[in-house]
Amino acid sequence: MGHTTARVKIFNPQDTSKHIDLELLVDTDSTYTWIKKDKLRHINIKPKSKWKFKTIEGKIIERHISEAIIQCMGEKVTTIIVFGEEDDIEVLGVYTLEGLRLEVDPTTKQLKKIEALLAV
Repeated sequence: MGHTTARVKIFNPQDTSKHIDLELLVDTDSTYTWIKKDKLRHINIKPKSKWKFKTIEGKIIERHISEAIIQCMGEKVTTIIVFGEEDDIEVLGVYTLEGLRLEVDPTTKQLKKIEALLAV
């Protein structure tokens, strides 16, 4: 079974002329979007705070977080991003996917726009 990937553009929310284009692994098991810290610093996104995360091995790690604007499939949203270290995988997480109103089709494993949001 293949992996789902997404082409995204990440913008500095304070200066949208600064951006990077990436292809990210879509990870529906990851809450947040993780991008290497060097790439975020390249577009002058600065850490706002530090959060603790639990790895799949059960280890507690700390990473800086901030906000960025992410564009994918014609949709754009301001979202939380995690400053990844060199060994961290860059992923597009569920928090961002929901903000973009995108989902992974369970049959085709392709990213698609959500037809309608739950109103309850």
